[in-house]
Amino acid sequence: MGLDMYLKAKRCHFVSRYDGSDLHGTSEFSEALKKVPVLAAFESTFPEVVECEAMYWRKANAIHGWFVENVQNGEDNCGSYYVSIKDLTKLRDDIREVLNDFNKAGEVLPTRSGCFFGNTEYDEWYWQDLERTSQRLTAILETPEKELKEWSFEYQSSW
Repeated sequence: MGLDMYLKAKRCHFVSRYDGSDLHGTSEFSEALKKVPVLAAFESTFPEVVECEAMYWRKANAIHGWFVENVQNGEDNCGSYYVSIKDLTKLRDDIREVLNDFNKAGEVLPTRSGCFFGNTEYDEWYWQDLERTSQRLTAILETPEKELKEWSFEYQSSW
Protein backbone atom coordinates (compact mmCIF):
# COMPACT_ATOMS: atom_id res chain seq x y z
CA MET A 1 0.00 0.00 0.00
CA GLY A 2 1.26 3.45 -0.77
CA LEU A 3 1.16 6.31 -3.21
CA ASP A 4 1.28 4.99 -6.77
CA MET A 5 1.25 7.50 -9.60
CA TYR A 6 0.70 7.05 -13.31
CA LEU A 7 1.13 9.27 -16.34
CA LYS A 8 -0.74 7.55 -19.16
CA ALA A 9 -0.55 8.36 -22.84
CA LYS A 10 -3.52 7.62 -25.08
CA ARG A 11 -3.93 7.83 -28.80
CA CYS A 12 -7.15 7.27 -30.67
CA HIS A 13 -6.38 4.72 -33.29
CA PHE A 14 -8.74 2.95 -35.61
CA VAL A 15 -7.70 -0.65 -35.99
CA SER A 16 -9.16 -1.59 -39.32
CA ARG A 17 -8.82 -5.33 -39.05
CA TYR A 18 -9.67 -5.75 -35.36
CA ASP A 19 -11.40 -9.07 -34.81
CA GLY A 20 -11.63 -9.11 -31.02
CA SER A 21 -8.30 -10.85 -30.56
CA ASP A 22 -5.26 -9.55 -28.74
CA LEU A 23 -4.00 -6.36 -30.39
CA HIS A 24 -0.36 -6.75 -29.29
CA GLY A 25 0.67 -8.45 -32.52
CA THR A 26 -1.26 -6.35 -35.01
CA SER A 27 0.67 -4.13 -37.35
CA GLU A 28 -1.72 -1.23 -36.63
CA PHE A 29 -0.91 -1.39 -32.94
CA SER A 30 2.83 -1.66 -33.57
CA GLU A 31 2.72 1.33 -35.90
CA ALA A 32 0.80 3.42 -33.38
CA LEU A 33 3.41 2.80 -30.68
CA LYS A 34 6.25 3.59 -33.09
CA LYS A 35 4.84 7.09 -33.53
CA VAL A 36 6.20 8.00 -30.09
CA PRO A 37 9.05 5.57 -29.37
CA VAL A 38 9.52 6.65 -25.76
CA LEU A 39 5.98 5.46 -25.03
CA ALA A 40 6.68 1.87 -25.96
CA ALA A 41 5.94 0.49 -22.47
CA PHE A 42 2.55 -0.96 -23.32
CA GLU A 43 -0.10 -1.04 -20.62
CA SER A 44 -3.50 -1.73 -22.15
CA THR A 45 -5.55 -1.10 -25.26
CA PHE A 46 -9.01 -1.16 -26.72
CA PRO A 47 -10.08 -1.38 -30.37
CA GLU A 48 -10.18 2.38 -30.78
CA VAL A 49 -7.50 3.53 -28.32
CA VAL A 50 -3.85 2.74 -27.82
CA GLU A 51 -2.90 3.40 -24.21
CA CYS A 52 0.49 3.08 -22.59
CA GLU A 53 2.23 4.04 -19.41
CA ALA A 54 4.35 7.09 -20.09
CA MET A 55 5.69 7.16 -16.54
CA TYR A 56 5.17 5.49 -13.18
CA TRP A 57 6.22 6.75 -9.77
CA ARG A 58 6.00 5.25 -6.30
CA LYS A 59 5.73 7.59 -3.31
CA ALA A 60 7.14 10.57 -5.24
CA ASN A 61 4.96 12.86 -3.14
CA ALA A 62 6.51 16.12 -4.38
CA ILE A 63 5.65 15.21 -7.97
CA HIS A 64 2.18 14.16 -6.85
CA GLY A 65 1.77 17.48 -5.04
CA TRP A 66 2.73 19.32 -8.22
CA PHE A 67 0.00 17.51 -10.17
CA VAL A 68 -2.58 18.15 -7.43
CA GLU A 69 -1.83 21.87 -7.40
CA ASN A 70 -1.21 22.47 -11.11
CA VAL A 71 -3.50 19.99 -12.86
CA GLN A 72 -6.13 18.85 -10.36
CA ASN A 73 -7.15 22.28 -9.02
CA GLY A 74 -6.15 21.24 -5.49
CA GLU A 75 -8.36 18.12 -5.52
CA ASP A 76 -6.40 15.14 -4.18
CA ASN A 77 -8.93 12.42 -4.93
CA CYS A 78 -7.28 9.66 -7.02
CA GLY A 79 -9.20 10.85 -10.08
CA SER A 80 -7.89 10.76 -13.63
CA TYR A 81 -6.93 14.20 -14.98
CA TYR A 82 -6.02 15.46 -18.44
CA VAL A 83 -2.43 16.76 -18.62
CA SER A 84 -1.51 19.09 -21.47
CA ILE A 85 1.85 19.29 -23.19
CA LYS A 86 2.14 22.72 -21.61
CA ASP A 87 1.67 21.10 -18.17
CA LEU A 88 4.36 18.50 -18.89
CA THR A 89 6.73 21.24 -20.03
CA LYS A 90 6.04 23.28 -16.88
CA LEU A 91 6.67 20.27 -14.64
CA ARG A 92 9.93 19.53 -16.43
CA ASP A 93 10.98 23.18 -16.16
CA ASP A 94 10.09 23.34 -12.45
CA ILE A 95 12.13 20.20 -11.83
CA ARG A 96 15.09 21.65 -13.71
CA GLU A 97 14.84 24.83 -11.64
CA VAL A 98 15.05 22.81 -8.41
CA LEU A 99 17.86 20.60 -9.72
CA ASN A 100 19.83 23.74 -10.61
CA ASP A 101 19.21 25.35 -7.20
CA PHE A 102 18.52 22.87 -4.39
CA ASN A 103 17.45 25.75 -2.12
CA LYS A 104 14.27 26.13 -4.19
CA ALA A 105 13.01 22.60 -3.45
CA GLY A 106 10.65 23.61 -0.63
CA GLU A 107 9.25 26.49 -2.68
CA VAL A 108 8.93 25.04 -6.19
CA LEU A 109 8.47 21.29 -5.54
CA PRO A 110 7.71 20.83 -1.85
CA THR A 111 7.19 17.36 -0.43
CA ARG A 112 3.61 16.47 0.45
CA SER A 113 2.49 14.36 3.37
CA GLY A 114 -0.42 11.98 3.18
CA CYS A 115 -1.56 8.53 4.05
CA PHE A 116 1.21 6.18 2.85
CA PHE A 117 2.84 8.97 0.81
CA GLY A 118 6.33 8.12 1.98
CA ASN A 119 9.15 10.24 3.33
CA THR A 120 8.86 14.04 3.26
CA GLU A 121 12.62 14.64 3.59
CA TYR A 122 14.64 16.20 0.79
CA ASP A 123 16.85 13.16 0.61
CA GLU A 124 18.41 11.02 -2.10
CA TRP A 125 14.99 9.53 -3.05
CA TYR A 126 13.56 13.00 -3.63
CA TRP A 127 16.46 13.97 -5.91
CA GLN A 128 16.36 10.64 -7.77
CA ASP A 129 12.64 11.07 -8.45
CA LEU A 130 13.30 14.55 -9.86
CA GLU A 131 16.20 13.39 -12.04
CA ARG A 132 14.27 10.41 -13.42
CA THR A 133 11.17 12.51 -14.08
CA SER A 134 13.16 15.23 -15.82
CA GLN A 135 14.86 12.69 -18.09
CA ARG A 136 11.60 10.95 -18.99
CA LEU A 137 9.68 14.17 -19.64
CA THR A 138 12.54 15.50 -21.75
CA ALA A 139 12.44 12.34 -23.87
CA ILE A 140 8.68 12.64 -24.32
CA LEU A 141 8.81 16.36 -25.10
CA GLU A 142 11.56 15.84 -27.69
CA THR A 143 9.14 13.78 -29.77
CA PRO A 144 8.39 15.67 -33.00
CA GLU A 145 5.44 17.98 -32.39
CA LYS A 146 3.31 16.49 -35.16
CA GLU A 147 3.54 13.02 -33.59
CA LEU A 148 3.25 14.22 -30.00
CA LYS A 149 -0.02 16.05 -30.78
CA GLU A 150 -1.63 12.70 -31.63
CA TRP A 151 -1.34 11.65 -27.97
CA SER A 152 -3.22 12.84 -24.92
CA PHE A 153 -1.92 12.44 -21.39
CA GLU A 154 -3.65 11.68 -18.09
CA TYR A 155 -2.38 11.65 -14.53
CA GLN A 156 -3.85 9.39 -11.87
CA SER A 157 -2.75 8.42 -8.41
CA SER A 158 -3.91 5.80 -5.97
CA TRP A 159 -3.16 4.87 -2.40
